[in-house]
Amino acid sequence: MVFTSLRMSSLERKTKAFLLGSSLGRALLIPFRFRTALGYYAPQLRRTLAWAVSSRETANFTFEITQENCGYLAHTISVITGVPYAVVFGYIQELQEDKALKNHVTETIAKSAIRHSADIRCAFGRRLGWYAFVRLMKPRIVVETGVDKGLGAVALCAALVRNEAEGFAGRYYGTDKNPEAGFLLTEPYNRVGKILYGDSIESLRSIPAIDIFINDSDHSADYERLEYEIIAPKLGVKGLILGDNCHCNDVLARFSVERGRQFIFFREQPKDHWYPGGGIGISFIARVGSGAPQMVLQDSTKQPSEVYGVSRS
Repeated sequence: MVFTSLRMSSLERKTKAFLLGSSLGRALLIPFRFRTALGYYAPQLRRTLAWAVSSRETANFTFEITQENCGYLAHTISVITGVPYAVVFGYIQELQEDKALKNHVTETIAKSAIRHSADIRCAFGRRLGWYAFVRLMKPRIVVETGVDKGLGAVALCAALVRNEAEGFAGRYYGTDKNPEAGFLLTEPYNRVGKILYGDSIESLRSIPAIDIFINDSDHSADYERLEYEIIAPKLGVKGLILGDNCHCNDVLARFSVERGRQFIFFREQPKDHWYPGGGIGISFIARVGSGAPQMVLQDSTKQPSEVYGVSRS
């Protein structure tokens, strides 16, 4: 038995040497390489087939992100803001567990004109990060270009409503060319936000100051760049830019370099969905002398607990 085992081991070594060390072996390994690569994509193909049958969506896909990805998102925001991970993750969970908002979204979609082309579900994906930033920064003005149904709009307004309850009033403005966009933004969330219909460039010119800007409108690089140029002088020292197209281009990354801003990209990982995911490009001004590139979040006269709405106890 020992002799047979040794002979097989020797044969295996010779076979491996032949396959890896000859042109014929390279050709013989084509099926092996194909099977190896297919192993990475087969699960996505199965999800694609299931989605094609079960989903109603054709664009702006909705999905949850994995729990691990939620943790990575919280770590990313924690590093950028200097706020403890547990606080950031708590805000992410706050949106995930908002039953009133989820019911609002699903019920409104179910009654809408697009109910046959939209999944009746509430899944925020990377917008969890948008929400956490708003809860942390307590902004006065949040602007989002490109609204679609208004899923991001209601998430951002939900954050502003909670901020207001903590003594930090803020307003949301969404822009979209489609007069039917943003149908999810109704009571009670439209109390702190509204949609500006028309070209986003013209709408942005009418807004005097911006604390958080989210780009998700025309996906051409030139138009995206123009939006950044328009809003740049409207941002304060703690002004934050969140780019929703950074998985497609490097416009915000290059803009950040030119303007002396820090840039970090977070890649989302959809849960049980064929779509590979987008992400959040995060552009911010680093706090001077902070060591790590943490953004400026507060006035020097206020304590962190006053700004973040976090109890010191």
